[in-house]
Amino acid sequence: MKAKKLFAGGLAGVLLASASAANATILTVFDGITDGVADFDSTVTGAGGTVGVDIWDTILSGASIDRGDYVITQNDGGSASGTTYGSLTGTAIGINPAGGGSLPRTNPMDYFGSGITFTFDSAVNAVGFEVGDWATCCTDPTTDLYISFDGGSPILVASASTNAEGLFPSQDNPASDVFEIFVAAFDDSDEFTQVSFWGNGIGEYLVAGGQVRYALLDQDSLPPTTPASAPASLLLIIGGSLLAARRRRSA
Repeated sequence: MKAKKLFAGGLAGVLLASASAANATILTVFDGITDGVADFDSTVTGAGGTVGVDIWDTILSGASIDRGDYVITQNDGGSASGTTYGSLTGTAIGINPAGGGSLPRTNPMDYFGSGITFTFDSAVNAVGFEVGDWATCCTDPTTDLYISFDGGSPILVASASTNAEGLFPSQDNPASDVFEIFVAAFDDSDEFTQVSFWGNGIGEYLVAGGQVRYALLDQDSLPPTTPASAPASLLLIIGGSLLAARRRRSA
């Protein structure tokens, strides 16, 4: 059966945080779809923002896909290939990780070309979406997912060293575990128009999409993090209301 490991605080899922500037905060969400969406929405509304939602209700393909509020392009300039996957809310785009190395993993940017970029008509600083077929293989040493804002430093939004760490309850049948997750990143240091996503798990099929949720938060509107001596780019699990629940498998 699946055990739920709880940390202090009321949010389900994993919320990670780091101080990227004097008062700015970076948060990430990594959870099953149902709980991940709830985490994203509550974080946005808690900061005084409004959630925008786009469900991919048709197969998407092409070099430039216009979704109204944003355009999707491939990081390598190629053409996207649309698909369906499991119980994702909508359709998805395949982004098979490539580039870089397997053992060991190399710089996250070495894998950037196999991902996708969302270019928004209006500025955002919080974006989340669904991911399928992640951590199904290729977890040695880890398989990782990244988001970056406006070409900035990669933000680690998910990492798994075992297949079990990629399994979460299906949104259609919570009694069944599936390789379907919701990931998100928040950065209230500024406003951005481009959000890129990619992974380094060479050998994974890996799809992204389903539904895209996004928002523009006021600068410094997220709860501040505890100062730390580690580099600002290091994501730390923090205390209080930002600590989160993480599902892990147990015998």
